[in-house]
Amino acid sequence: MGCCNRWCGLVAGAVFGAAVAILGGILIPVGNIIIEGTVEKEAVIEPGTTAYDNWVSTAATVYRQFWLFDLKNAQEVLDHGAMPKVVEKGPYTYRTRYLPKENITFDNHTASFTLPLGAIFEPSMSVGPEEDEVTTLNLFVAGAYSLIEKKDHIFLEIYIRASKSSLFQRRTIKEMLWGYKEPLLAGLTGLFANYTEQKDGPYTIFTGKDDISKVGMIDSWRGEKNLTFWNDTYCNMINGTDASSFPPFVDKKKPLYFFSSDICRSVSASFSQKRDLKGIEVYRYTLEQNTLAAPTVNPDNQCYCRDPLASKNCSVAGALDISSCQDSQKTYLHLSAPLPLREEILMLFLFFYQITGFTLGFAKRIQVNMMYGPSNVVTVLKKVKDYTIFPLVWLNETAVLDEETANMFKKELLSRINMLETIQWTLLSVGVGIFVLCLAGFCMARRSHTQSETI
Repeated sequence: MGCCNRWCGLVAGAVFGAAVAILGGILIPVGNIIIEGTVEKEAVIEPGTTAYDNWVSTAATVYRQFWLFDLKNAQEVLDHGAMPKVVEKGPYTYRTRYLPKENITFDNHTASFTLPLGAIFEPSMSVGPEEDEVTTLNLFVAGAYSLIEKKDHIFLEIYIRASKSSLFQRRTIKEMLWGYKEPLLAGLTGLFANYTEQKDGPYTIFTGKDDISKVGMIDSWRGEKNLTFWNDTYCNMINGTDASSFPPFVDKKKPLYFFSSDICRSVSASFSQKRDLKGIEVYRYTLEQNTLAAPTVNPDNQCYCRDPLASKNCSVAGALDISSCQDSQKTYLHLSAPLPLREEILMLFLFFYQITGFTLGFAKRIQVNMMYGPSNVVTVLKKVKDYTIFPLVWLNETAVLDEETANMFKKELLSRINMLETIQWTLLSVGVGIFVLCLAGFCMARRSHTQSETI
């Protein structure tokens, strides 16, 4: 009787262990379904969701650091046509993107908004005050040189004489970045003149309410579904999101696409590695190698080559003439920094949480340049021997989740996911353990009973 009770107990234990293991196994797909359902609900961009709160106003503090190039041999360039010798001066740091989105409206599973721009100087993160000075290129003279035909250079010469200007000028950091009054001209001239008074957009994006795979995807920008700057269907496409977030459950085998108004084009990034960001496992994505390749390497980029002189017959990687899309003087971007181009310095990388698609950190580096060249009419250009790309500034824009937001993210989302996963695997492990132990005990007891009967 005792033996029977022991066997029955072992069998019952094995059955119980199997049941617990099965329950744990069932909870894995069921738990995943629960997680997916919760994430998909919270990832929709509409009032009351986690995604909406993070979307309206960025949780991370965004900084733009500027390094301006200070010319050291201006007179040699003017008198003998020497190549410019510059040194970096910086960083001068500003807090940006701190204002929430404005004019938010919803219509037919889309959300429209504008993004106000702003910049607050951060002295503690800068090498000096905004009143520091640099010797740099005269933006109007260089811009006019690139925009007007050679036969009209006489008008540029007249302006330079009347305004007592030259090819180079001495300006403060604040003037060069945010604007100064050019003699005889209305308005401000500067690398980012009137930036704090401008707004990016309007954008219209999909909320994901009807299709979560489209959440954050741009439907239109400035009222248009395609760009009009590049005179080519491929280059004018607006692809992906604005990089502030992506659809949830990202497949790291596939590239991500996003549009950047700073560079007036869409780009793609691919998975690089997993990283730990303040206790959160994130995916690190970097620009795909062919995204910024020269047209001679990637023919798809041919439509971005607008000026053969500046791009050395379309052979320079990462060079963009953005004057047509920024309504500015003739400006060239190099999507890396600083010149000469260094491959180890990436233009952009993203950190985001794969399950939700939320971007938790990023870095973007852009260099702004302008071109000048020889002229038989303009006095300050008569000694110049060849077309020259002059580096003006390079900027490093970064954002990383702060500790408070990271802790809230872990508490509100990760802790629940981790708790569910812990329950799943604990039940599975305990159940399998009980089942194996009871089954082993049953087998040993049966063998012992058989041997005793034989004796």
